[in-house]
Amino acid sequence: MYDLLTRALAWAAALFTARRPGRHSARYLAARAIDPVPVSPWSRPWSSPSAEDVRAIFRDERTLALPPLQRERAWAAAFAEIGVDYDHYPAEPLASLITPAPTAA
Repeated sequence: MYDLLTRALAWAAALFTARRPGRHSARYLAARAIDPVPVSPWSRPWSSPSAEDVRAIFRDERTLALPPLQRERAWAAAFAEIGVDYDHYPAEPLASLITPAPTAA
């Protein structure tokens, strides 16, 4: 009688618990997703403009003679020609973007 109860409980427990393979078994290692090896950014060629190119854009005499807004647009166009997105608000502080909201006390 006890043997029958033990078998019934073992059978019920086997239904509700998932059996996982051991951590060193072939099934476990085959089922595990293999993470890709991280690629070093230094393994591919440099894709940004050189310092000389950037200096030439910022030191252009014709561009420096323009008013500030037109100068920014000229710089953005020059960077667009070489495939770089130019952020014309780089020095705007983060605090100027955050407005304090009143809180109910």
